[in-house]
Amino acid sequence: MRIPRPRSLAGQLFAMQVVLVAAIVAGCALFTYLKDSSQAEETARLQSRATAAAVAESPSVIAAARSANPSATLQPYAEGLRRDAGVDFIVIMAPNGTRWTHPEPGEIGRTYLGHTEQALRGEIHSERYVGVLGSSIRTVVPVIDRGEIVGLVSAGITIQKISEQVSKQVVALLAMAGGALALGGLGTYVITTRLRRHTHGMNAAELSRMHDYHEAALHAVREGLLMLDGQRRIALCNDGARELLGLDENAVGRPVAELGLPTPLTGALLASEPRVDEVHLTGDRVVVVNTSPVVGGEQRGTVVTLRDHTELQALAGELDSERGFTQALRSQAHEAANRLHTVVSLIELGRVDDAVDFATAELELAQVLTDRVVGAVGEPVLAALLLGKAAQANERGVELVLAQDSRIDDGVLPPSLPSRDLVTILGNLIDNAVDAASEAAAGREGGPQPAGRARVTVVARADRDELLIRVHDTGAGIDPASADEVFRSGWSTHGSGRGLGLAIVRQTVHRSRGTVVLAKGPDGGADFTVRLPLEGAGVPA
Repeated sequence: MRIPRPRSLAGQLFAMQVVLVAAIVAGCALFTYLKDSSQAEETARLQSRATAAAVAESPSVIAAARSANPSATLQPYAEGLRRDAGVDFIVIMAPNGTRWTHPEPGEIGRTYLGHTEQALRGEIHSERYVGVLGSSIRTVVPVIDRGEIVGLVSAGITIQKISEQVSKQVVALLAMAGGALALGGLGTYVITTRLRRHTHGMNAAELSRMHDYHEAALHAVREGLLMLDGQRRIALCNDGARELLGLDENAVGRPVAELGLPTPLTGALLASEPRVDEVHLTGDRVVVVNTSPVVGGEQRGTVVTLRDHTELQALAGELDSERGFTQALRSQAHEAANRLHTVVSLIELGRVDDAVDFATAELELAQVLTDRVVGAVGEPVLAALLLGKAAQANERGVELVLAQDSRIDDGVLPPSLPSRDLVTILGNLIDNAVDAASEAAAGREGGPQPAGRARVTVVARADRDELLIRVHDTGAGIDPASADEVFRSGWSTHGSGRGLGLAIVRQTVHRSRGTVVLAKGPDGGADFTVRLPLEGAGVPA
């Protein structure tokens, strides 16, 4: 894991001084620790030497050494002296190393672990040795009576006890070192705060680049603002850009390629040439992107401005639907006038029965779909959309059919699934299906003519905890090789300048945590299936 380095002049100075103070304090602490450890071992050696020598010179010890049972007298004496002297063990033994005393009574009578050669020569010997109680600093002193060595005395302090003493000193040492480090850091912080305030937290290169950024930003800022450095990392990101792109507070400093944005949008942000009013899709928004390169300085960068086009796109879609409804109503009004004239003419000709049959037949044809939609779809917005789209499709010679298993009761759709999203999804799918069916019927695709009238079938059903919307047509279908591309912004079979409908459908479905799948329909055309979750909707089984 790479440790981030401070970017500002003040931050670099602060880090350098803190590291220097920390190194000095750590060095002093290590030196003191090693010195204390050495002194603790030397103190233990002197204490064990004095204790062993005092025991060896005791008349009671000399007398007990010549008795028949030395352990009976020496064991209580040695243990009492051990507790008073502050050592871990006092072992009195015969010249051959057989123990007469030991802190652990079970070791009495066994051979002493350690070197006694020098003591048997009448010398005092200190060493570090691993015995029954572990590693220890010990001293062996001979017990001499009238020039004869009648016994040996060993006293020692374990390394564990010495380490505990050193640990207490280390705790105090660390507290002092921490205080020194905190004091040094505080002083350094006070010094660097003034520098940071004057440099605004930037280093020299950033201060130079910032001038160029602002010069370019004056001509590019609209709503959301991104500034990219020469390595295509985010140098500045305002709140509007974070909201439009769904970025978090840690976006600054990250490469654009690691933000998880859609590939076309990432390509536009990384492009070296300017981009003007390009429409791109994020996870749940439609944004208009403008980019302007930064010229000058040590490194080139880019200024990016973003405008939210989501609401405008939705309103444009609704306006297209309203425009289509108006045209359909105008056409129906004209057609109704023709039919009314026909009925009047039949009556004037005395053909009353024919006039009644003609009017009744036309009324039945117009009422069948209305009754079907109103009976199956209780949601008023969807019902109105289906009736309007049916009128539009009929004007283009396409029959819009609502499947028999369609059923959506009023009130089953939760507030989390707004009507505008349903209009966007179903409206775009029906429009594309009507286009495909109409073109296939007219032979514009160049393929075989479909049998029967051009038709678009819609399934709209609320099942348990999900809403199913399925639209398939009698068109020419979509090439399987293009199945992954149809939802990409800009993909269209009608040339440039179009191709947002299905992209917005996928975006809207994604925003509602649903899925959309493209397959080949039963009538040979495209089949789009959308599934949207209905959490807490209370849909009857």
